Amino acid sequence: MTSEPTGTATGTETADNVLTVVVLTEQALGEDDAARISTLHEGVVTYHVLVPADTERNLLVDVLDHLSMFHLREALQDLRGGPDPRQARAEASKALDASLGALRQMGRDADGEVTEDDPLPALVAAVGAHTPTEVVVVTRPHAVEDTFHRDWASRAREVLGVPVLHVYAGTTFLG
Repeated sequence: MTSEPTGTATGTETADNVLTVVVLTEQALGEDDAARISTLHEGVVTYHVLVPADTERNLLVDVLDHLSMFHLREALQDLRGGPDPRQARAEASKALDASLGALRQMGRDADGEVTEDDPLPALVAAVGAHTPTEVVVVTRPHAVEDTFHRDWASRAREVLGVPVLHVYAGTTFLG
């Protein structure tokens, strides 16, 4: 017996109505973020969440991002240096746990992992392993990367064979 795909608003489902979505987020998903993401998909959905450990940062890009949003305090903090790798991994692990908890509170099945600083290789591997119908990228606005299409979502669209939705954390805005 073959499983016939049926159309949905965001991709295809198999006859047993199980949908897989990979979520890449740079911070913990809030309750509102999890609610927005979970309402995008009908039926039984499994989410695989990736959270990168921010161990390497581009100082100039970070400062410009904060200045473009008039976040002067954050720009000054960026000039003072970034987190050490152990601290970055610990923060990513906390963000992953919070994100999984938020999705599970929405009644969704979720698992995930902490990735290296550049999450694209882990995202490619996750798409290969989980065969999702969609990738959802959740970030804060990044003026430089978004403008020049070097943000995670734009880079993912260049190499993945699945739809990529980019949303800004804590808002209803699309990237």
